[in-house]
Amino acid sequence: MRTISRIAFALLISATSPGSGNSADIIAPTRMKVSGTIDARFQSYNVEMVEVTGGRFWKPYAQKDMRRDRYAYRPPVDLANPRLRRLAAALGPAYMRVSGTWANATFFADTDSAGSAPPTGFNSVLTRAQWRGAVDFARAVNAEIVTSFAVSPGIRRPDGVWTPDQAQSLIDYTRQLGGRIAAAEFMNEPTLAATNGPPPGYDAKAYGRDFRVFRDWMRRSAPETLIVGPGAAGDTTSSSGGIRTRDLLAASGSGVDRFSYHHYNTLSARCGGHDDPVQSLSEDWLSRTNAALNIYRDLRDAFEPGKPIWLTETANAACGGNKSDATFLDTFRYLDQLGRLAKAGVQVVMHNTLTASDYGLLDERTFRPRPNYWGALLWRRLMGSTVLDPGMASTPGLHAYAHCHAATKGAASVLLINTSRHESRSVTLAVSAERYTLQAERPQDTNVQLNGKGLSLTDDDDLPRFEARATSPGQVRLPPASITFLVMPDAAACR
Repeated sequence: MRTISRIAFALLISATSPGSGNSADIIAPTRMKVSGTIDARFQSYNVEMVEVTGGRFWKPYAQKDMRRDRYAYRPPVDLANPRLRRLAAALGPAYMRVSGTWANATFFADTDSAGSAPPTGFNSVLTRAQWRGAVDFARAVNAEIVTSFAVSPGIRRPDGVWTPDQAQSLIDYTRQLGGRIAAAEFMNEPTLAATNGPPPGYDAKAYGRDFRVFRDWMRRSAPETLIVGPGAAGDTTSSSGGIRTRDLLAASGSGVDRFSYHHYNTLSARCGGHDDPVQSLSEDWLSRTNAALNIYRDLRDAFEPGKPIWLTETANAACGGNKSDATFLDTFRYLDQLGRLAKAGVQVVMHNTLTASDYGLLDERTFRPRPNYWGALLWRRLMGSTVLDPGMASTPGLHAYAHCHAATKGAASVLLINTSRHESRSVTLAVSAERYTLQAERPQDTNVQLNGKGLSLTDDDDLPRFEARATSPGQVRLPPASITFLVMPDAAACR
């Protein structure tokens, strides 16, 4: 790629100045400034504990009858599957969070096979063989393990206080395997304790007591493991059946290394959601990412000032996702969310899930990529850990984010998201660029094209080659409902 001359650049500036009749934005990498940095494993994902153990997870929509039962049995995921490993490795380095609601009541058997039923006070069993498979998978795909521990009645003393016996066994076995737990949350979503595993009547006071036990034990027994928390979901009141995040933090005191929260834009149809997919490209819908972050950042500032923020579980719709979450429509939210949160300084974002249910990056039966996976792969290859000011503000219908390139020194990558279904947008490039544009015939299609060519695995089950389209300096049209990455040289901030 070549740069244009100073004279040509000056002409571009003049042509797009106020009063010239051309309102296109100028993208000039030489003017971009560093605005922050993110964790090298910023883009990460969840593998639900119930995927590892097997069990009743969110029922596929094809099975219907959600009113009677939202769940259906799933066998353990095949973490040794070559396709799954190959596609996950392409997203590395990443964090792999093995947790979720089911982890709150999972017994670690410390044997290679499970008994006929979980011990009293637990709902499921994790065997050594299953955990060994998870550790092997993480090692093979360049992922660091993040987890949480059982908090159900079976792990408690007679007076109800949590004990670290199960957690200690899991950490000890992980070390025996030559692995490590990079980070751990005490429990999954303590704000929803009434329905996700702890004893009946569990409240903020009980959480604070147990968290202090957990924190002190972790400092002694696993000082190399980051303590992450609180991992709250929503900020409900006690009268609605939940515990306020503020009350949890007040009761537990300081002591986390990373401040975590969960966020979904909505509930899926399984849990009573009735959202119109059309709104998924609206400014209101996409800005919910910022609204949630603002709530939790204020809580972080009040109780754990200065601690890095991790979003440890997120997708479009909770309860397994909506049908549209497996289409190109959700790729706009997925990439826009990454762009917004990186710009805001959030260090890690863990998508739920890698492969389970409708919100998985991969189809859970075939492990073939869904549209979000292709977006994730482009992000991984192009968007590095240095965040830039793109030099143009995001506006309704056109969102812009910039990072130093993930691999090429001195290059900048710009992500441009045109959320209008019917109108194109234009920007002006000050330099030549390599262009990667994702589109679909309709936003709710499951097949996507990159620069007009369909994306799919090769006959040999390999990832396709991502072929860039050379783009000259000047005005660039962004088609309706499209996502474009531009890679440009001569970004002084990236040298």
